[in-house]
Amino acid sequence: MRFVDEAEIKVEAGDGGNGIITFRREKYIPKGGPDGGDGGDGGCVYLIATENVNTLVDFRYHSTFRAERGHNGSRNNSKGRQGEDYYISVPPGTLVYDAETDEIIGDLTLAGQTLLVAQGGFHGMGNTRFKSSINRTPMKATKGSPGEHRTLKLELTLIADVGLLGLPNAGKSSLIRAVSAARPKVADYPFTTLHPNLGVVRVDDLRSFVMADIPGIIEGAADGAGLGLQFLKHLSRTSLLLHLVDVEPYENSEPPADSARKIIHELEEWGEELLEKPRWLVLNKIDRLYEDEADAHCQTIIEELDWDGPVFKISAISGEGTQALIFAIMNFLEESRQNESEQSKF
Repeated sequence: MRFVDEAEIKVEAGDGGNGIITFRREKYIPKGGPDGGDGGDGGCVYLIATENVNTLVDFRYHSTFRAERGHNGSRNNSKGRQGEDYYISVPPGTLVYDAETDEIIGDLTLAGQTLLVAQGGFHGMGNTRFKSSINRTPMKATKGSPGEHRTLKLELTLIADVGLLGLPNAGKSSLIRAVSAARPKVADYPFTTLHPNLGVVRVDDLRSFVMADIPGIIEGAADGAGLGLQFLKHLSRTSLLLHLVDVEPYENSEPPADSARKIIHELEEWGEELLEKPRWLVLNKIDRLYEDEADAHCQTIIEELDWDGPVFKISAISGEGTQALIFAIMNFLEESRQNESEQSKF
């Protein structure tokens, strides 16, 4: 399925039903009085986060949604039926904006969460409502109010525990294939990954986390070059970033430390939100190095970057070092969740 992470839709709530003017006319009841019923309220439009929806692509083909109009009132003081609400399924992680004002209306992060985006119209009142001691035969009823109409901008931000970042061909897709059931396309040319991929990494029967493979970032991504603006935002919800660096790039490629600095620069340009996230350095493709020179080569990269955080040496293709990495990630996430839980108590 094609991945689409932005869409614009129109939502129209139902109008309220009209009240009516009628009078009771029955045999032996010559002065029955007014009996016009109220209309029904118009249906509302809601967005609902749904687990089995993972893209906004359907909104490219169906972009207008209308709730049902409230029914008009009827005789015998019968109120019109309320219009049915309309529920639009969106993926968890969907941000909702008013397209005209850019105001954030809501953020649907959990499956089953709902958000009212268009309020149905209020019902009109029948002439029974206007009966009084001085007006026994009111010839007045009101119409239902219009339902709310809005244009919404939907923006999907993937919800993952761990985000992979690095230049094209750093080995992100290979890593997610190695540790999860996700099967992104892998090849030796830039931009193999054209859309984000999510993979569930199972550490054991009871513990798992979600890893996001973000398309390769290039120089100038924070300013809109390549796919950067579209996909850097997907890292914003992650708890941990893994910065993959190819330790032995192909001939005529720039040195590993220079490649890594480009990614760090793009994070700085994007903003403090990403730069301040926990970030681990993952030196990938160590299977290309001779065993007796691998440690020295990796240490040179670490020193050139002046890196003082966690470092992991892996080969996504052979699987070397990947188990140690995912166990360390799981421990980090569990400690982070425990700390957040304890802080929320105060």
